Parts: sequence; C-alpha cells; structure tokens
Amino acid sequence: MIRFVALTVAAAAVLLPAVAEAHGPSRQKVSKSVEINAPADKVWKIIGNFQDMSWHPAVEKTEGSGGNDAGAKRKLTLKGGGTIEEALTKHDATGYSLSYEITNVDVKVLPVTNYSSTLSVSGEGGKSTVTWRGAFYRGYMNNDPPPELSDEAAVKAVTGVYDGGLAAVKKAAETGG
Repeated sequence: MIRFVALTVAAAAVLLPAVAEAHGPSRQKVSKSVEINAPADKVWKIIGNFQDMSWHPAVEKTEGSGGNDAGAKRKLTLKGGGTIEEALTKHDATGYSLSYEITNVDVKVLPVTNYSSTLSVSGEGGKSTVTWRGAFYRGYMNNDPPPELSDEAAVKAVTGVYDGGLAAVKKAAETGG
C-alpha cells in the first residue's frame, strides 16, 4: 500500500506541471478612470453616441449602423492604419453607460481577442468621473506567445487606448476642445 501511495504521489508530481501549463491564457482586465471638471451630462454628450468616436485621438473615422440600439455596429478606422469592428451590447443613456465588444480586429492593430468593454460616466454637480473597463485575452491564445502577443502586450495596448481616450475626453469637456 505504501508503495502504491508513493507511486501515485510521484505520478502527480510529474503530471501536474503539464496540466498547469496546458490551460492557456487567462482573461486580462484593465480599468481606468479620470475625474473631469464638467457635469456628467456634458461629458456623456461627448462619448455617449456609439456611432461617433471622433473624441478619441487614435480614431480617424467612424462608420456604423444601428445608432445606439443593442446590436449596432461600428467600424473604427485608425490614424496610422488599421481598423477595428465593434458591436454595441448595451446602451443606457439615462445611466450614462455603454458596453460593446470587438467583433473583428487584426492582432497587429490591437493584440487582443475576445474583448468586451464598458464606458461610463458618473457625477455630481459640476464634476464627473469617466470609467473605461475592459476584459480580454491576449492576441495569441496558445501557450508561449511571442512578446508582441503576450498578456503584457495586450494590457499595455489597452491601457494606452484608455489613457489616450480619457485624456482627450477630459480636455474636450473642460476646455471645449
């Protein structure tokens, strides 16, 4: 019996590392916020239309259909090249929140897969907070990703998108441009 237990423990020690490595990537998350010296309704007027992402400095053009209804589509053409296609999953104009997912993107443009996000505004009086949250997997779904498609690369890219967009919203809301 002791020999059986010893063999079982030895087998587990050999097999467990292989099982741990086989599970693949884990879902990554980024959440960024910015405080803005402007009322929430003014900020929402800037970012609340799913069909208009002209407020983001990386976006050259937005084309879409479906308005702000769930299932609406948009195609973002980026400055410097590349496109991202997205679908609106939820739009709450009274709650100042919209949620969407990426339906098509080349991982060379944005190194993520299975990306979903929520952009929301909260505030009181003349101050508001914009929060942009996203969850996604890295661009390479198998083990041992190349550096440009790793978890770190995905988090860095999404963080850059959020930081650039939130800074632009703050500027637009506080200065009008």
